[in-house]
Amino acid sequence: MDQKYDSLKLENQLCFPLYAAGREVVKRYHPFLSEIGITYTQYVALMVLWEYGQVSVKTLGERLHLDSGTLTPMLKELEKKGILTRMRSKEDERVLLVTLTPEGEKLKEKAVEIPAKMAGCIKMEPEEAATLYGLLYRLLDGMK
Repeated sequence: MDQKYDSLKLENQLCFPLYAAGREVVKRYHPFLSEIGITYTQYVALMVLWEYGQVSVKTLGERLHLDSGTLTPMLKELEKKGILTRMRSKEDERVLLVTLTPEGEKLKEKAVEIPAKMAGCIKMEPEEAATLYGLLYRLLDGMK
């Protein structure tokens, strides 16, 4: 093949192993998350809420690198399940706040073992995982 087109080879694309690895990791999460009745996107949103208790939709979107078109239906679904509430800020009605319900807090106890279970699914030394984590966040930060 002409060297002119080497950049179009799949093996020369950084994006492909990132995409494929991301899909595989999310696939490994599926059985653990389905046991507690949530999706991966709902799980990462809940992780932010378990840490902070209440956040604005804007902050949640920034933390998760998701736009409101993705967040809104997911948050509505979690609200329908009784896991969180959405309400306008009293200080600024333009701000929509998301807050865990007691049911959402209980879900935290069901989810607490998931990271350890996932660690068993990914064959990587802790040092390698830490390096990869740092590199991926460096990549994300460089794209802002």
